[in-house]
Amino acid sequence: MASPVSDRDFRGYGDAPPAIRWPNDARLAVSVVVNVEEGAELSIGQGDERNESVYEVVEEITGVRDLCMESHFEYGPRAGWPRIRALLKQYGVAATLNANGRAVALSPWLVQEAVADGHEVAAHGWRWERHAHMDEAQEREAIARAVAAITEAAGTPPVGWHTRSATSINTRRLLKEHGGFLYDSNAYNDDLPFLVDVEGEPHLVLPYAFDTNDMRFQRGGGFVFGDDFARYCIDAFDRLYAEGGTAPRMMSVGLHLRIIGRPGRIGGLERFLAHAASKPGVWFARRDAIARHWLAELGKS
Repeated sequence: MASPVSDRDFRGYGDAPPAIRWPNDARLAVSVVVNVEEGAELSIGQGDERNESVYEVVEEITGVRDLCMESHFEYGPRAGWPRIRALLKQYGVAATLNANGRAVALSPWLVQEAVADGHEVAAHGWRWERHAHMDEAQEREAIARAVAAITEAAGTPPVGWHTRSATSINTRRLLKEHGGFLYDSNAYNDDLPFLVDVEGEPHLVLPYAFDTNDMRFQRGGGFVFGDDFARYCIDAFDRLYAEGGTAPRMMSVGLHLRIIGRPGRIGGLERFLAHAASKPGVWFARRDAIARHWLAELGKS
């Protein structure tokens, strides 16, 4: 019987990770990612073909505007962002905003506040949608529209990209074609950045995570109380921090304005940040800073 053939990489670095240290010899790079999606969700009220069905109620409204869903998403910029912003300031955390272009176009003030605070604004697509079934022309347009909206609001173009969940087989090639991208986060397969080949040239991937992520407060996700988020993220942090004594490690923490920004959940984020900030040798870093450091260190070897 013939052995299976695949272009997937199941080995990664194996037992030989790169001998790279973080700035100031930090043990762990912590990447806090704030997803800004509100206003980019599918909505008949925004002229889309249907309404979004992934939110905290258990029903989908078809054929007409879903004012309940729209109101749910509006909570993020109105009430969630001020809470998250205050905590990031309190703990001196430099974060990356994964921002949908349409969300940015509707709430440019939010991005401008983030930039003023020293955060990165990366691209998260034009609408909050998967790219897996997009044809090349459609995806090319989505990339261009997202970049244009972010550039206008933030003053500089994004250097990072992260598709909602399922990306397409063309995404990395189209990002290269568009130009200006330093990295993407369209992978969930490691605790370290890594290089992939895109049309004969190296391209950097900074893996993301769905477990250390407030999306698990959504139905069926397993988180109920703010402390569920804190305990899980602290356990992940402690393990990676310990491993960081002998090998580089990176931790991604995913946040959403309308989810962790709720008053019954925000305490979980505060407890995690307090724990992580109390440890020496922790680098809270924007993803573009992690990418630049990693590439610079690779260039020294």
